[in-house]
Amino acid sequence: MSSRGTVIIGLLVVVNPHCYRMLGSVHDAEDLVQETYLRAWRSFDGFQGRSSVRTWLYQIATNACLTALQHRGRRVLPSGLGAAGDDPAAEPAMAPTGTQWLQPMPDALVTAEAADPASVAVARDSLRLALIACLQYLNGRQRAVLLLRDVLGLRAAEVATILDTSTAAVKSTLQRARARLDEIATAAEQAAAPTEPGQRALLAEYMAAFQNSDAAALERLLHRDAVIEMPPFQTWFEGKRTCVAYLAAQVLGVPGDWMLFPTRANGQPAAAAYLRETLGCYRAFGVAVLTTTPDAVTRIAAFCDPDLVIMFGFPSEISDTTLRDGAAEVLEHARAESFPGGSATAR
Repeated sequence: MSSRGTVIIGLLVVVNPHCYRMLGSVHDAEDLVQETYLRAWRSFDGFQGRSSVRTWLYQIATNACLTALQHRGRRVLPSGLGAAGDDPAAEPAMAPTGTQWLQPMPDALVTAEAADPASVAVARDSLRLALIACLQYLNGRQRAVLLLRDVLGLRAAEVATILDTSTAAVKSTLQRARARLDEIATAAEQAAAPTEPGQRALLAEYMAAFQNSDAAALERLLHRDAVIEMPPFQTWFEGKRTCVAYLAAQVLGVPGDWMLFPTRANGQPAAAAYLRETLGCYRAFGVAVLTTTPDAVTRIAAFCDPDLVIMFGFPSEISDTTLRDGAAEVLEHARAESFPGGSATAR
C-alpha cells in the first residue's frame, strides 16, 4: 500500500465515530467512511497542507454526512415517537413502515486502537446513546458544529473552513445547538455513570435475572423511573412497576429461555441476547444497551435485531454442541469485547 493510503486509513479510525455521531447509524457511518476514503484518495495530490491531514479528512467526512442527511429523516428511539404505554399486558405495537431507528455502536469499533485511557473515556462519553438520540433533534449544520467544536475540540476558525462559513456563524450556530441540547436532555441522561466495576456488577445482575427469568431480581435492579424501549416496536414503558410487569408477562419466559453475553456499546454496558428456539438451540435476538447510575439501571434500550448480534462479533446461533465444544471461545470473545481488565460476569 502507498504512503498515501497508509496515512488515510490510519486516520479513518477517528472518522468512523464522527460519522456515527452525525448519522446515528453504524451502517450509514461505514458507507460514509468508505466515501471519505475514496474522496481523500482522489484528491490527496491536491491537498495543500493548509490544515492537518486529520482536519482535512474531517472536512471531507462532515460534508459527506451533511449531504447524506439531506436525504434521510431523523433516526429515533421509541421514546421519541410518542407517550409511554400504560398496559404492560397488551401486545406491543410495531412502528410505522419506514421508521428509521437509531443503532447502537460497538465500543470495539471506536476504542480498540486507543492506547490512552483518557482518550478512551472521552470517546465513550461522546457516544452515549442518549447523546446520539439528542443530536438527532439538531439540524445537520448544528450537529456538525457541535461535534467539531465540543467533541473534537477544533477551533472555531477550523470549523468555519470545514463548513465554508464564517467564524461568527460557527459561534452563533454552536450557541443555538447547545441551547437546544439543554432543552432536550433530561436529568437522568446527564447523570454521572458508575465506575466500570459498578457497571460490570449491574450488567451481571441484569444478565442473571434474564437467564433465570427472575422478575423480582429485575425489580430490585431497576430504578423507580426506569424506561424500557424495544425497536422496532413503537411501544415503550416507563416506571419500574410497569417495566417489570411487561417483562414478566411477555418477555422473561421460563429459566433457560434466554442466554446473554456481555459486551459494550456506546461506552455503556450491553448484552448480546439469544432466545431459545428449540431444545438445544439458541438464536441471536438482539442487543440490549443499559444506562446506569451507581446502583440501578435507569434505561434498557433493547434493539430486537439479530443482525446487530452478528455486527457485535457474536455467532448467529449457539447450539448445545457449540456450548460443549466452543464455550471457551464464545466466552473469551465476550470478555474481550466487554470491559477491559476482566470478565463482565465478575463481581
